Amino acid sequence: MNKSIYFLAGLPRSGSTLLANILAQNPAMYVTPTSGIVDMLTNVRNAWDRNDAFQATNRKLSEEIKLRVLQAMLQAYFAHTDRPICIDKNRYWMEFLEMAAALLGGRDRVKIIVTVRDLRDTVASFEMLYRKTSALGQIHQEANLALKFKTAMGRVETFVDDAQPVGRAYNAIRDAITRGWRDRMHFVDYDALTRRPEETLNRLYAFLGHADYPHDFENVEQTTVEDDYVYGFKDLHVIRSQVRPQPPQWSQVFDSTVFNTPVWKNIEAAAHFWKT
Repeated sequence: MNKSIYFLAGLPRSGSTLLANILAQNPAMYVTPTSGIVDMLTNVRNAWDRNDAFQATNRKLSEEIKLRVLQAMLQAYFAHTDRPICIDKNRYWMEFLEMAAALLGGRDRVKIIVTVRDLRDTVASFEMLYRKTSALGQIHQEANLALKFKTAMGRVETFVDDAQPVGRAYNAIRDAITRGWRDRMHFVDYDALTRRPEETLNRLYAFLGHADYPHDFENVEQTTVEDDYVYGFKDLHVIRSQVRPQPPQWSQVFDSTVFNTPVWKNIEAAAHFWKT
């Protein structure tokens, strides 16, 4: 099989689904919806080390076999497509880049696309999704943190918590940089993607080392479909068919009740963290 495998990660609500479906126009590229293979790989990795039989096996041999099994799992995950370039989408690949390097055969083979967006708009986008969903439903966080979700400020604090979507993804990106992976990461700014899509895609292709492709930004067909009921939010992974600039929304979504808090000031200070 020997597919060329890359990764798509980054902040939630930062255009990763849009980018995935743009790239899927290229007949050489297969892009997953949110993928669970990184979870399966880590589960097997961790269970292997806890298994008594493998613990009793020659340690060096066991490690060699484990590596081959994990490599085979990753390649087999893409065996159903004949497209030679495969991009696996999961924002938590950032936490496992060392494992990715081992599975791909070296650090230099790791290339990860990282979608980013003004953190203020990332949080505002979740707030708008909450309001849309709450008309007739309840998201998972609200079910578990009912009192916290009674206010906009409580919801903001939840979204950026280390264990929640924005906070965990942000920390994963920052920590990957700390661990020395910056040169293997290519940031795709949501604003740049929606304002200058052709230029943005050309830079992405240059990073991946593949020839440009003439994408149609007026008719982006959604080929990666996810049942957003699983995640609790309505239309979490639904895209527009035309790539158009999206003006900042955070100043209309929130007011001074939020803006004057320490949490928001921290968000504002890190709004464009990937540029520093």
